[in-house]
Amino acid sequence: MNNRNATTKKITVPVEGMTCASCVVRVEKAISKAEGVKNVSVNFASEKASFEFDPMNTDYRKIEKLVEEAGYKILLDSEKLSGGSFSEKENPDQHTEYEKKLKRDLIFSAVMTIPIVIISMSVSWENFHKMLPVSINDINKILFLLTLPVVFISGKRFYVIFWNNLKHLSADMNSLVAVGTGAAFIFSTIVVLFPELVLKPGDLPHVYFDTAAVIITLILMGRWLEARAKSKANTAIKKLMGLQPKTAIVKRGTAEIEIQLDELRIGDIVVVKPGGKIPADGRIVFGNSVLDESMITGESKQVEKVIGDKVIGGTINKTGYFEFEISAVGNNSVLGQIIKMVEEAQGSKAPIQNLADKVAAIFVPTVIAFAVLTFIMWLIFGGNNAFNSGLINFVAVLIIACPCALGLATPTALIVGTGKGAQLGILIKNGSSLELAHKITTVIFDKTGTITKGEPTVTEIFTYGISEEELLRLVASAENKSEHPIAESIIKFAKEKNINFVETESFHSITGKGISAVVNGRAIVIGNEKLMNEYSTNLDIFKEQILKLNPTGKTTVYVNIDGELKGLLCISDSVKPNSAETIKRLKEMNIKTVMITGDDKKTAESIAEQIGIDFFEAEVMPGDKANAIKKYQNNNEVVAMVGDGINDAPALAQSDVGIAIGTGTDIAMESGSIVLMSGDLNGVINAIRLSKKTLSIIKQNLFWAFIYNVIGIPLAAFGLLNPMFAAFAMSMSSVSVVSNSLRLKNFKAK
Repeated sequence: MNNRNATTKKITVPVEGMTCASCVVRVEKAISKAEGVKNVSVNFASEKASFEFDPMNTDYRKIEKLVEEAGYKILLDSEKLSGGSFSEKENPDQHTEYEKKLKRDLIFSAVMTIPIVIISMSVSWENFHKMLPVSINDINKILFLLTLPVVFISGKRFYVIFWNNLKHLSADMNSLVAVGTGAAFIFSTIVVLFPELVLKPGDLPHVYFDTAAVIITLILMGRWLEARAKSKANTAIKKLMGLQPKTAIVKRGTAEIEIQLDELRIGDIVVVKPGGKIPADGRIVFGNSVLDESMITGESKQVEKVIGDKVIGGTINKTGYFEFEISAVGNNSVLGQIIKMVEEAQGSKAPIQNLADKVAAIFVPTVIAFAVLTFIMWLIFGGNNAFNSGLINFVAVLIIACPCALGLATPTALIVGTGKGAQLGILIKNGSSLELAHKITTVIFDKTGTITKGEPTVTEIFTYGISEEELLRLVASAENKSEHPIAESIIKFAKEKNINFVETESFHSITGKGISAVVNGRAIVIGNEKLMNEYSTNLDIFKEQILKLNPTGKTTVYVNIDGELKGLLCISDSVKPNSAETIKRLKEMNIKTVMITGDDKKTAESIAEQIGIDFFEAEVMPGDKANAIKKYQNNNEVVAMVGDGINDAPALAQSDVGIAIGTGTDIAMESGSIVLMSGDLNGVINAIRLSKKTLSIIKQNLFWAFIYNVIGIPLAAFGLLNPMFAAFAMSMSSVSVVSNSLRLKNFKAK
């Protein structure tokens, strides 16, 4: 449950300039310095920052300045901040432009690097000098001229960020690349232009232009591939936004006009034709149809809609024509809330990310120190070629140690996992919930509306001396004057049987017992056993049926007509079709199942037997459900509470993982840390399965990110890893982590 102070708002905004896990820590620190700001979370994979702020005490310009001083860029618009959220709609081409620029720089760098590599490799070939009669010094000058644009055009980004970091006494992945390639390029440039400074007479000039150029090219290639993979990981929000049409047809008097979506207002009457998308939330006022709501609820079956029924923006009208009145638009609609929820979830962190963040905070300075130590050790123990060996291994250590993979390991998996959940109608509010769900040991279910349909239904009718149709006609006609839930279930059942009602001549409600009425000249008393006893009704006619019904927990409605018992109606809240299957599958997963209900013990016991649940607690008041959950938590159980998200709010908040279950616009978006858009209890199973799969991917990513550095840095320090190979391996490590996370897109619901 959301317990944020009502005066605070939470927003998610894009951050430009982040290139590795170290950047995340610095941006978080910068934003946290602003007054009125708290709970800052920066996501490297989505390149966004989420934080809570007090609108009355927060200076937006101060936040921008603090982030800019740290070497990054964040755009805050005070007018848009009032909406509480940013989204891809603010700048849809931002990521595309970044990819395009990367690609241009990569192509230019590759075109220049290819001849550099060919020339550098050919220098040691005897026939090369015969084919091209130029001195080694001239060849080095050609390499210098070819490398110059690679370093200062394609590689400019690394040096600019390095300089900005240096001004703030900080370092990141760009610092490693800049120092490594810069050292190779500067040394080689001195050898070419001022050889007397570093060479003794007779020494053969040795340059590393190919090293600098190839490293820049390979890292740009890795960045580009990484950017492409990240854009695939972050498609969930774009797909959700794509659900809404760009325009809508509204009625203005007798005319129908087409307007843009942002011109829609609450109360507008919208026309929807077959095949059209619903532009906003509302209720049907004319017509009927069949809608495909799978993109919102994850349910594949189509839903019939008639006058008075709710429709959800983003769903598709399949067959009929209808008109509806708008009740919610934009961020207040179901789709708007889903987008906001997914965006916040993708900007959050899982607790497992904290380890990576702590490592990243000290990683780059440690690597630079280790690289310097490597250089010094090679100078001391490197023999005749000590300086050259030390320099090349210094560069290799810097390049192989890039922490990009470490920074991407967790957030990319969370982005893909939460996005996949949204497609399946499972809305996961934050990374903590997704991580914790796989540890659940006990699932506690509310009964009404969760295990059962939440709608009392007539399940059996017994009659004596009267037809079932006539009994229903008299009973439904009398109950038509009542507003009791049991009366509503009888009326609904009669309508489904196409029973014609007759006029009620008199009606009297008897609180807690039933009703009495005169219908069509016949005196009718409808109610419980107490009411029948008050009217001295003989119950022996249905003695056998009553004895069978009493243990089942069903509600029995007695019907007395003209002083005689003429019928029994059995009413119960029927179990959802998949409740028993869900309980069975949870047991197969070694998860304890518990049902909590305010109903009497007989009713609870009957439902528990039907679905095969492990334990149940009956006659529990709504306010006491949270205490019941505490009892299991005190026994070291990780508890998930599954409820309807409204009257179960305290219990959902108390549980380790609150799962709010509901359908369509009735769902309470603020309840629970996981929201199931449909009433299908299979969502509980799939949420746990998705959590397990996501955590498995995160652990794989972190393992490879750590092991890559643990193995790579010593190899580079001991001279066993060429810097160019290190650059390729470093780039591929980031791409492999993102690609591994993308496997979550193949997750299938059961």
